[in-house]
Amino acid sequence: DFARMADESHKVIAAGADWLHIDVMDGHFVPNLTFGAPVLSCLRPHVPDAFFDVHLMVTNPKDYLAPMQKAGANMFTFHVEACADAADAASVCEEARGMNMRVGLAIKPGTAADAVYDACDKGLVDMVLVMTVEPGFGGQKFNPDVLGKVAAVRARYPNMDIQVDGGLSASTIDAAAAAGANVIVAGSSVFGSDDWASAIEVLRAGVEKAQASSA
Repeated sequence: DFARMADESHKVIAAGADWLHIDVMDGHFVPNLTFGAPVLSCLRPHVPDAFFDVHLMVTNPKDYLAPMQKAGANMFTFHVEACADAADAASVCEEARGMNMRVGLAIKPGTAADAVYDACDKGLVDMVLVMTVEPGFGGQKFNPDVLGKVAAVRARYPNMDIQVDGGLSASTIDAAAAAGANVIVAGSSVFGSDDWASAIEVLRAGVEKAQASSA
């Protein structure tokens, strides 16, 4: 409930969420429009200790660096598709790091995994986000075809945080975690559940089970 964002944030953290995943959409890179830095700035005082995992679905990510840092973003995740080339993506990563934000690099379902390799090989990325749906709208069906990309990134970067976003639930977590995902974004499966804590625990258990079996 966007009209009760602070209350909902408190509730989901109390239910066991590690991070608040905040989707910023500009109405251009994706057709939907959500909110920006002013809303995050208003939310931050209500949850001063929360980790703001900000996913920017925007055309010009560099323009958002300073506003998001000022608003309290901890993770600045942007799309490689929004960058002119690998050097441009690396530049955004470097600037975000210089502002003491962690760096996430996201790819759409149709983008090859190697699009993130340049910045990752340079040590500029803390997390790779592999979208398991097309970015821009919640409630979409999980796309298992992207799990090969998750596995490829995990094989190349064994210690990288790999996030998956879109359609994650009790029925899809095992496949995503087995492929190597260890950071799970969940919207509908948690907020649409009657028991948020149980929904979160199912996702956490899926990751922990996969990690134990691969150890």
